[in-house]
Amino acid sequence: MLAYAAGDTSAFEQLYSRHRNRLYRYLLRQVRDPALADELFQDSWQRVITAREGWKPEAAFTTWLFRIAHNRLTDHWRALKHRPPAPVDGDERAARIPDPDTPERNLSEFEQRRRLQLALAELPEDQREVLQLRLEQELSLEEIGQITGVGRETVKSRLRYAMDKLRTRLNE
Repeated sequence: MLAYAAGDTSAFEQLYSRHRNRLYRYLLRQVRDPALADELFQDSWQRVITAREGWKPEAAFTTWLFRIAHNRLTDHWRALKHRPPAPVDGDERAARIPDPDTPERNLSEFEQRRRLQLALAELPEDQREVLQLRLEQELSLEEIGQITGVGRETVKSRLRYAMDKLRTRLNE
């Protein structure tokens, strides 16, 4: 962040790529609405850009970023309390909008997630661990190697075998 505050735009790209998924997941879990999560996500990053020159490293960047998102969420919830009442014919309007969340679709998505969970559980421990570190924590191959105590090439091969097994299992 210090480099970005000093004018290095590539530093922002690194910050963004490092923190974007975690921030988006946090916001999506809080509001449970992808469109609203997108809006809050963009607004949070806009506030980072706006505040870059005044940023002081009093806390870790992650802490500061999530504090911005938390404050933005607080503003959002507070604004909802001050909204005007819904129109009189609001229920009729809502009834005319088709619901994309049908029980059949929800069940299908649930079944897909469950199949993935079962396939992940069937992977050998070492393959499952490197896959989760790579996909969920977005760690580099080198970082995963340091965590697991194996070399970069071993991490790559475990990832490849894990992905091959998942594809095979999910295509059955």
